[in-house]
Amino acid sequence: MKYFRFFFLIVTASIFLSSFSAGQDKGFGLGIIVGEPTGISVKSWLSENSAVDGALAWSFYRGSSIHIHGDYIVHSFTAFNTEEPLALYYGIGGRLKDGDRIATQFGIRGVIGVNYLTRSVPIDVFLEIAPILDLAPATDLLFNAGLGARFFFE
Repeated sequence: MKYFRFFFLIVTASIFLSSFSAGQDKGFGLGIIVGEPTGISVKSWLSENSAVDGALAWSFYRGSSIHIHGDYIVHSFTAFNTEEPLALYYGIGGRLKDGDRIATQFGIRGVIGVNYLTRSVPIDVFLEIAPILDLAPATDLLFNAGLGARFFFE
């Protein structure tokens, strides 16, 4: 449980403190993610192409548990041949999962997804898949996937 608290503190601090950094020009987003896991999603832009994102969510895989993840992600706005603000993004981060019927799990999380940023309102919509290599308490390879939306405060 002490790892859970430590990881939660690190992820929360990095996401919320980064919203006050010099790269704040695109704002801080708060919304939801639905899938595995399902919960609250946050994102803070660091530059025009990079951001940190994370989630405080509920996982239903192998019993109910709290799921916390944080990622550093890079966006490619030229990956799709379109005039719409559609970006491919990819990144790496960490994931912590803790529940009553499972031991606390910690792993490395990769992520790849598609992000649509609306022009008229400060909302983005995303679809992502994330392979996770759990390192503790045992090594395991898992996948998360989700669809979400966030409202951005500027």
